[in-house]
Amino acid sequence: MGAGAWGTALAKLLADAGGEVTLWARRSDVAAEINSTGHNSAYLPGVHLPPAIKATADAAEALTEATTVLLAVPAQTMRTNVEQWVSLFSRGATLVSTAKGIELGTLMRMSQVVVSATGVDPSQVAVISGPNLANEIADEQPAATVIACSDSGRAVALQRMLNTAYFRPYTNADVIGTEIGGACKNVIALACGMAAGVGLGENTAAAIITRGLAEIMRFGIAVGAKGATLAGLAGVGDLVATCTSRRSRNRTFGESLGRGQTLESVLAARDGHVVEGVTSCESVLALASSYDVEMPLTDAVHRVCHRGLSVDQAVVLLLGRSTKPE
Repeated sequence: MGAGAWGTALAKLLADAGGEVTLWARRSDVAAEINSTGHNSAYLPGVHLPPAIKATADAAEALTEATTVLLAVPAQTMRTNVEQWVSLFSRGATLVSTAKGIELGTLMRMSQVVVSATGVDPSQVAVISGPNLANEIADEQPAATVIACSDSGRAVALQRMLNTAYFRPYTNADVIGTEIGGACKNVIALACGMAAGVGLGENTAAAIITRGLAEIMRFGIAVGAKGATLAGLAGVGDLVATCTSRRSRNRTFGESLGRGQTLESVLAARDGHVVEGVTSCESVLALASSYDVEMPLTDAVHRVCHRGLSVDQAVVLLLGRSTKPE
């Protein structure tokens, strides 16, 4: 459900693994192009999609008798979308969140949003997260991911559905840690991009990634995540990929801000491509504050995106913090 870059890449993965896939697109022209040409030029240009993928703009058609539903919609629209679809979900279906973020207002993780919007048992909800840049996966470059679910049987079933020669899924019971890593890494990637945009180099990037991981670990453990999860693919793996890749929307967005562009102008140039970190910095910071966890990098990004702080001022703010043991 969702034919953006990641949703389309996931559909290709499922088809390459031998599945029959229905891909729901919000825009009917995107669905029509996929069916007629095998391409999604708006979100995943240059990638030929397998014929086993059937696209539709009709949610009822997509969800009829579906026993596994991957929810590839933006974090901040997850609730609205799921509420529209709840009557269409098959009883007992596995609902899989692929979004990375914390909902504004409620401060819920995405799996919690799905449970809240549908009333299903939490064991029916799984999450997918990891160093998974959609373009690279669509190009069939080797990659791995984490499928987290409290129901190990559902996790293993999803693992089999997504396992291909180029994509290796691992299972994990730590839903909290998997989601916290995914939500926070986008914010740290914005910080890395901002630093690159003002001309700072690899030492700065390494420091931001390392200190970013430290605050993600503090936050995650406070809310119930396991440290091993955040030290694995869903934590440090996803963080490194998103912070260093020029294909990362969050990193490139931060880089544009660092070069002096305004938030509004960069958002306008995105043409529908969501940059989750811009919103997530606000909800992550609010949730961390409720647990009395300090997140200085997240706070700096939030001030740039929502409080008018310049990137140069943010760098000074970070480097000007009091010295202390690591």
